[in-house]
Amino acid sequence: MSKINIFSLGGLNENGKNMYVVEVDKDIFVFDAGLKYENDRPLGIDYIIPNYDYLIKNQKRIKGIFLTHGHEGNMGAVPDILSALPNITIYGTKLTLSMLRQDFKDPKKYEKNLKEIRPHAKLNFGKNFLFPIQVTHSIPDAVCYVLYTKDGAIVYTGDFVFDHTMTGAYHTDIGKLAYVGKQGVLCLLCESLYAERLGHTSPSNRVSSFIGEVLSRHPKRIIATVFPAHFYRIQEIFNEVSKTHRKIVIMGKGLQTTILEAIHDGYLQIAPGVIGDLTNLNDANAVVLISDEKEKPFANLERIIKGFDKYIKLNEHDTIFITEPAYEGIEKRLALVMDEIAMLGVNAVSLSSKKHLLHHASREDLMLMINLMQPKYYFPVKGEYRQQYANASIAEELGIPKENILLKQNGDVATFINGTLDESAQNHIDVDEILIDGNTSDDIGNLVLKDREMLGENGIVILSCTLSKETKEILAGPEVLTRGFIYVKEHQDVLDETKEIVKNIILENIEAGEKRVDYTKIKNDVREMLGKYYYKMTESKPMIITVIQEI
Repeated sequence: MSKINIFSLGGLNENGKNMYVVEVDKDIFVFDAGLKYENDRPLGIDYIIPNYDYLIKNQKRIKGIFLTHGHEGNMGAVPDILSALPNITIYGTKLTLSMLRQDFKDPKKYEKNLKEIRPHAKLNFGKNFLFPIQVTHSIPDAVCYVLYTKDGAIVYTGDFVFDHTMTGAYHTDIGKLAYVGKQGVLCLLCESLYAERLGHTSPSNRVSSFIGEVLSRHPKRIIATVFPAHFYRIQEIFNEVSKTHRKIVIMGKGLQTTILEAIHDGYLQIAPGVIGDLTNLNDANAVVLISDEKEKPFANLERIIKGFDKYIKLNEHDTIFITEPAYEGIEKRLALVMDEIAMLGVNAVSLSSKKHLLHHASREDLMLMINLMQPKYYFPVKGEYRQQYANASIAEELGIPKENILLKQNGDVATFINGTLDESAQNHIDVDEILIDGNTSDDIGNLVLKDREMLGENGIVILSCTLSKETKEILAGPEVLTRGFIYVKEHQDVLDETKEIVKNIILENIEAGEKRVDYTKIKNDVREMLGKYYYKMTESKPMIITVIQEI
C-alpha cells in the first residue's frame, strides 16, 4: 500500500511564507521555504516565517528543500531553517542559489548544503524522482517541480505566467509540461494570486512601452525604484534607456551587487556604456536606480524625499518613477508617498495595479496549465482564501470534479492511498508562525508582541522606591517616570496620587510582615490598584513596572 500526504506549513490564505510538503511513504519533499513581511502592524517584526517544528521532528526523512525561484516569498526562510537543520540539502537553479547566498551572513558556512540543479535534469531519490521544468516568471531560472511516484506525478508550479515573448532563461517549456500531463498527473498544486483576474496576464506584465514614454516625456533626471529580484523589469529599464543618450546610476551596494553579478552570469544583457557612476548622479538626464525592499516599502525613497540621503537631493526638475504596481497591503503607503512627493513640487509616475500586472498566472494562464496537466486532483495554493476559491472554480469549470478539488488551510493534510483521496482521513499538522526581529532566528513570541502593542498604545509607567534593609523604612521615593502615557505638566495631580497609592501599598505590606517583605505581592498590588486608577482617570492601560531595592 502506498501513502501520500500533501499539506502546507505556510502559503495558504496568505501572500508569502510559502512552504509545501509532500510525503511519499517515508520520504519527505519540501517545496519552497519563504517568508512574508508584515506591513500593516509591524511592531518591530522584520519578517515572518513558517514554524518548522514538523521538519525538525522528521528531519531524517527529508530528502531536501526544493526552491522554485529566487524571491523571498519562496526562499526567505532558508537561512533560519538551516540554523536549526544544518544537515538539510537545499536544491535550486544557479541564479536561485546565487540570490540565496546573499541572504547568508556567512555564505561559506552553508555551501555544502546547496546543490545546484538544471532545468530538465532528473533528480533521483530511490523509487521516486523529481523533474524540474523551466517556467516564466519575473526572475530567470524559475522552475516548477514534477515529483514522480508510482501513483502518478505530483506537480508544484511555483510562480508562473505564459508569455511567449520571454525567451532564454525566462522561457517556459510547454512541450515538457504537456508531456508530463500525458504521463498522468495525480495532483497539481497551482498558484492562485491572480485567479480572480480575467484573461491572460501577458501582455500586462510587460511595460517597456510605458517606460519608453516616461523617458521621453520626462527628459530631466529620473529616480526609479526597483525590486532587486525582479530582473525582467530591470532588463526592460536598461533596454529602453539604451535607446537614449542617458546613463543609469545604480545606488546601494546590495542593488549594485545583484545587477553586476547578473550581468556577469548572463542573466541581464546591458549595452556597453549605459551604466554610469556617481559622477553622473546629478546629470540632467541621468536615470538613478534605487532599491525598493518589501520589508520596508519605499524606505529608501522616503529617505530621499525627507532630505536625509547622503547623495541624492531632489529638485523641481526631477521625476520619481515607481516601476512596480502596488501589491496588496501597500496601496495606502504608496498614496502617502505620492502626496509627500507632490508637496515637494516633484513629478511622480507610478504603474497602475489595474493595467500593469506582476508575473503571476491569471485566469486563462491557469486554464492552460490545467489543460496541459489534466490532473486527477487539483490543489490551489499561494494566495488569500478568496483567490484559492476562485482558482478552484476555474478547475471545476474545466471539468475537474468538485470532490477532487482540495481547498485547504495551512496544516490540513490531503491523504492519498494507492492514488485515491482518502476522504475519511482528517489529519491536521500543527502550524504556526515564527516572528523574526533583528538578527536572531528565535521566535520573539506573542507575549513580546502583546507588550509592544501595549507600549505603543498606552505607554509605560516605571515606579521606583528604596527601602532600608534593616528597618524596611522608605528611604527614597516613590519616584514616577512615564513615557507615552500622559503629558506630565498637565497631570501633576495624577502623579502625586500615584506616589500616594504606591507609598500606602508598601507601608501596608511592611506592617503586615515582620523582617521579610513580599515584594512580589507589592508589585502585584501596585499593578492592580494603579491599573484601576489610571483607567478611571485616563481610560488608558499603561504598562506598569515597579522597582524596589534595599540598601
